[in-house]
Amino acid sequence: MVEKKPIVTDTKTPLTENVEKRFIDTIPCTYILSVLAATNAELITYPLDLTKTRLQIQGELAKAQEVKAKYRGMLATAFGIVKEEGPLKLWYGVSSVIYRHMIYSGVRVCTYDYLRTTFGHDNLPVWKSALFGLLSGCFAQWLANPADLVKVQMQMEGKRRLMGEPPRILSSHQAFVDIYKRGGIVGLWQGSVPSVQRAALVNLGDLTAYDLAKRFLIHKMEMKEGPLAHMLASFVAGFVAAVAATPADVVKSRVMNQPTDERGRQVPIYIKFNINSQFSGIIYKGSLDCLKQTVSAEGYMGLYKGFVPHWIRLGPWALTFWVTFEQLRSILGGAAF
Repeated sequence: MVEKKPIVTDTKTPLTENVEKRFIDTIPCTYILSVLAATNAELITYPLDLTKTRLQIQGELAKAQEVKAKYRGMLATAFGIVKEEGPLKLWYGVSSVIYRHMIYSGVRVCTYDYLRTTFGHDNLPVWKSALFGLLSGCFAQWLANPADLVKVQMQMEGKRRLMGEPPRILSSHQAFVDIYKRGGIVGLWQGSVPSVQRAALVNLGDLTAYDLAKRFLIHKMEMKEGPLAHMLASFVAGFVAAVAATPADVVKSRVMNQPTDERGRQVPIYIKFNINSQFSGIIYKGSLDCLKQTVSAEGYMGLYKGFVPHWIRLGPWALTFWVTFEQLRSILGGAAF
């Protein structure tokens, strides 16, 4: 029997020094890949986001008797935009969305990954995963709120012009400057409360549901790590995110779409119709007030205005984002998320 000789290593160099930390495993790389994946997802699904925002706002406009919502469904709204404003208008304001994801997507994914890794990913209970998803979404959205504010207002510009209103926003840069001049730093965080609330719920689906669904498919269903598992988990994430976040998304869109005067104060859109109603002064005093007014005027289903395009968008968005993100990590030799 031949005696096996022990493997001799260089005693002058500790083994820990032989293992270099790869760039793919670092937070900066995760940040970059998250932004790239989010940009790809937005370019594909942005028209659905714009349509969803128009549907949410048209219910608000319809509360005034003289103003009737012209489009009632997702397809009718989308075709109406193409017919009256041109097909490229379906991507109007996409630059502001990309700017937003340079902060939002990178921060939320890195924050969630750091929290779950720090507190034990393999044995992470559901409640902790949910908490980390909520915290990651809140933190990322708060930082990205100025870009999100510009996005919502740019999406409504085409509608304003068709209604005979003067142009309010011409470009993303001009919008940032104008909002800052009107309201200062505080003005850039207009609508941040409902925006953060929505982001927390979206990430409860997009991060937490994806993570839990993928782990269930791989560990319980014995599915292999790969595109199929990523696709199925992303569809679960998109549905959960849409159900949880649509009410907050409606509130966020309406609060952030409120116009401002020369001092940056929010003013009601109903003033221009000379309607003597309860909507004198600011339309919504806050997200809770917007919630109450929406339910009072449109019923509870008013909170799910735009749910179908929201769901249809979040599903493909999550699919595109996670498959792109996972494939980029695989190409660079990194482990799955």
